[in-house]
Amino acid sequence: MTTPLIEVAAASRRYDDGPPALEGAALTVWRGEAVAILGPSGSGKSTLLNLIAGLDRPDAGTVTVDGVRVDKLGEAASARYRRAKIGMVFQFFNLLDDLSVADNVVLPAQLAGMARPAARARAAELLDVLGIARHARAYPGRLSGGERQRVAVARALVNRPSLLLADEPTGALDTASGEDVAGLLRELNADGQTIVVVTHDLALARSCTDRTVSLVDGRVTADAVR
Repeated sequence: MTTPLIEVAAASRRYDDGPPALEGAALTVWRGEAVAILGPSGSGKSTLLNLIAGLDRPDAGTVTVDGVRVDKLGEAASARYRRAKIGMVFQFFNLLDDLSVADNVVLPAQLAGMARPAARARAAELLDVLGIARHARAYPGRLSGGERQRVAVARALVNRPSLLLADEPTGALDTASGEDVAGLLRELNADGQTIVVVTHDLALARSCTDRTVSLVDGRVTADAVR
């Protein structure tokens, strides 16, 4: 029987004495799905992403990703889990400006223990597939926002992760570049990559995913497949 790639069950998270950032959240994502987690600021969507990525732990409930009980991992095990299972794309790219494009992409592979020649070959393959091979020796500061986000996607995919997490991936881009990145995510999903996009932008969700999960005040309020 097929098991979900992501299974979040009754997950809750509270910070200090404030209201819960997440309360009894449940989410199941199957391999090959593209899912958008939607909600306004403060809805709990970033908290849910952080639990899935192993960057935070729930106060209650469980988080399982690709057979790993993420909520049970210690700090070192969480880092290994992210290197092996997760690719992450952020709103502001988080590229290292003093490294070339190719070196930015290679870095996670080397941290994961991949031999340098294999890492270089994998980076070159991804830069070619993503249409930015000509920028391999350039530095991120010389690229457009859309090109930098493509570099970030290449970096996220270099270790062949089970899951690609994208946190407001078009939030820092102009309209044309945002549409370009949304199209790229759609293509990656069509090739079999499981993707979870966290966003407040319904248009982005509709353009690159087939399912939307809505959060309000830390609770899942809707789960719709189009």
